[in-house]
Amino acid sequence: MKLIAATLAAAWATTAHALPSLPVAARQDSLTGSCPTSCDAKALGTALSKCAKVYYPGSSEFTRATTRWSVLATPQPQVVVIPCTEQDVAETYVGGGVKVKFANKKNVPFLAYNTAHGALTTLGAMDSGVEIFLENLSSVQVSADGKTATIGGGTMSKKVTDTLWAAGKQTVTGTCECVSYMGPALGGGHGWLQGHHGLISDQWVSLRVVLADGSIKTINRDSDLWWAMQGAGHNFGIVTSATVNIYDIVHSDWAVETLIFSGEKVEEVYAAVNEHLLKDGTQPVDIINWSYWLNNPDADPNNPIILFWILQEGVSVVDPIYSKPFYDIGPIVGTPTAGDYRDLAGWTGIDLAAGPCQKAGTINPRFPLYVEKYNITAQREAYDLFASKVSGTSPFSGSLFLFEGYSLQGVKAIDDKSTAYAFRGDNLLTAPLITYAPGGDALNAEAEALGNELRNIIHRGSGAANKAVYVNYAYGNENPKEWYGSDSWRQDKLKALKTKYDPKGKFSFYAPIA
Repeated sequence: MKLIAATLAAAWATTAHALPSLPVAARQDSLTGSCPTSCDAKALGTALSKCAKVYYPGSSEFTRATTRWSVLATPQPQVVVIPCTEQDVAETYVGGGVKVKFANKKNVPFLAYNTAHGALTTLGAMDSGVEIFLENLSSVQVSADGKTATIGGGTMSKKVTDTLWAAGKQTVTGTCECVSYMGPALGGGHGWLQGHHGLISDQWVSLRVVLADGSIKTINRDSDLWWAMQGAGHNFGIVTSATVNIYDIVHSDWAVETLIFSGEKVEEVYAAVNEHLLKDGTQPVDIINWSYWLNNPDADPNNPIILFWILQEGVSVVDPIYSKPFYDIGPIVGTPTAGDYRDLAGWTGIDLAAGPCQKAGTINPRFPLYVEKYNITAQREAYDLFASKVSGTSPFSGSLFLFEGYSLQGVKAIDDKSTAYAFRGDNLLTAPLITYAPGGDALNAEAEALGNELRNIIHRGSGAANKAVYVNYAYGNENPKEWYGSDSWRQDKLKALKTKYDPKGKFSFYAPIA
């Protein structure tokens, strides 16, 4: 167990320091920092409710609100607004009706923030403007009949999980505790429970959305916009709350087998995943497999190791029918652990205390790709390249290669044409994560080349004609066909809805449609 704990610590060694806790102004009218010459503090201040806050550069609050998890090609807001109500969201960029019309009148861009884990380089196109930080729109309210919950647009995933758990309920959320509920959901959103219920966005009953013209609408499946919000929602509005389906907790028990393999076992490990877990896309609904490639000198001083998990719902020990084939391969170490659903993030190194939840000034681009199964030859080729570029004193030594194998029944049960999320037929999500300290344009180009080539190796091995890219992990050099599906009808539908709901392209910084 000590070796496994050390491995997780090593995985995130370059992101080990959290930002200090910073004070927050009590009232909006105590503006902090220096208002840039292009802003109008009085106009913006009078448009917002008394509990909203406005921060400018030079204040600690502004720094806290604008700091991102990955610092490559980051947006550069000049003003931060922390809305207290959904009306504040509208006022920030439409602004007080005929009286102010703040952002539109000032002709400055705006961008909604949740936890700032999105790392797309397209965000860097915002080189000035207004940040709308949704952290105060944080709430989880269970309905009287216990069938739905209404979740505020800025609510963290962990708060959703913990609040519902206390009520004996669950829903699908993102796997990492420190990301928002809504951020992943707008791109479809994978989660531990998707085998039962589908993607995060598949749980939606209705949304409250502030549209590009500043109007606040409740939309549901009767709206033509509903289709686009489920997978391409970043392009159409700011969601201030979502009413979602929730479910009784059926199984409180979960178990995990955590295994470490040396890199020489790549072929055997991923062949075993294909044969004993994935089973041509029919992985049992109670089983999830995950793995990372990463450096841990205590386990292997020369090459990255394979850190592999088998997670099973409803048991205290993973069934040997799933775990034995992997123990037969010969791991360096294997450890069984029992707990409940709330332990999954900690087991896999993505809880609040882990490195991915810290903002330490590093660059963290990902290069995701969906595949139907593992091509064993491609896995070896990718491993050898990854090992050659991240071992020893490499500036990329803190990097990972992620392989996520969720159960799929709930995702595939939903009509592929019914949502903008386009990749329900794919079974596995792969993503090199190239982590490094800022070092200039040449180092950035080297990291991009490495991430692209690792993804290209996996893509060539898949035999697929087009790249299928998970938009929530995307790097930014992909295109709309790769983010939202290559079918011409999908692209045409998205463009038509964009023209209808956001003709001036107000929402165009996160994986833009055109």
